[in-house]
Amino acid sequence: MIEGTANDRFSPVADAFARNLAERGEVGAAVCVYENGRKVVDLWGGIADPATGRAWEQDTIVCMMSVGKAMAALCVLQLVDRGRIELAAPVARYWPGFAQAGKADITVEQLLAGLAALIYAEHAPAGSMMDWDAQVAALEIQAPVWAPGTRGAYHSMTAGVLFGELVRRVDGRDVARYWREEFADRLGLDYRFGLDDEAIARVAPLIPNPGSATLNAIADPESKLGKAWRPMPRTPDFFNSDEFRRGIFPSANGHGNARAIARIYALLAAGGTLDGVQLLSPEILADARRVRWDEPCGLTERPFRYGLGFMLNKPPAVNFGRGADTFGQPGAGGSLGFADPQARIAFSYSPNFMCSGAALGDRCDALIAATYQSLGTG
Repeated sequence: MIEGTANDRFSPVADAFARNLAERGEVGAAVCVYENGRKVVDLWGGIADPATGRAWEQDTIVCMMSVGKAMAALCVLQLVDRGRIELAAPVARYWPGFAQAGKADITVEQLLAGLAALIYAEHAPAGSMMDWDAQVAALEIQAPVWAPGTRGAYHSMTAGVLFGELVRRVDGRDVARYWREEFADRLGLDYRFGLDDEAIARVAPLIPNPGSATLNAIADPESKLGKAWRPMPRTPDFFNSDEFRRGIFPSANGHGNARAIARIYALLAAGGTLDGVQLLSPEILADARRVRWDEPCGLTERPFRYGLGFMLNKPPAVNFGRGADTFGQPGAGGSLGFADPQARIAFSYSPNFMCSGAALGDRCDALIAATYQSLGTG
């Protein structure tokens, strides 16, 4: 059963969402689209929890995996915008312990842009991923894998801790609290790091896909992704565990839904202000979507374009939007949020059944194509 609303002009999105459930193996999901700061699609449907038959409701949330990296990056960017952090400054100015092992000259800009060459936390104990202090200590003594600034890489496991610790060192609040107080509460976003009992009751469990290239690589200790994710606990069904849901790990454990993520990207598409709430300046957002690198990723070998804390549109590996200025962040399994400033569009999709392959999957691709079809640009 599908619930919610879609403006008549965006009926192709509603049709694609229905086909996802009927033909493409969707279990439960939500999709939300904003145009010119107005919500034009807000749909949800299917089954949230196949074990109990619980339906996907309006307030259902799900782990959106790496979508949270961009939310943590926004916290850093806001501090830059407020003059509390300088992009050109060394990270060690704010976080002195970071200067160890050849990292004294790595700048905040390089950290946000995936140019710090810190794709591993090799000194973190096995299973310690959810121990914030252990991850920070490991990253302080981690040496860059190559010369910082010379090659870009998706910091799949480490980005959230790197961004979050920088926020904590500058502001004093941990990144979960900073995000909640400075973004979620002010804009009314049902998205957070670290769940309480009330939120856990609304979670749709993630359903792994045996064809997921990311999950399979993480499970292979001989792969680069496997090496990067070595600190992850290897308990069964870890991404649905209480430890994962209640902890703070912005690289992967942000929980929310398409409605929340589309709303924050609507603010970004509009230059940092939505419904009278200004959270960022147009200038910092223009800088964030400026290309810092465009090449095969040093971790995944996939072709990426990168700005500051955001991926930029780069089909087929990162196939969202139609304009060169489109920016956002996908999550393993197909979750996605992006902003298209040229079309004034914000889009998000949050499924519980992860997709196969290494990209966004056919269900997400169909919804994006339908969005641009609705605009007359598909």
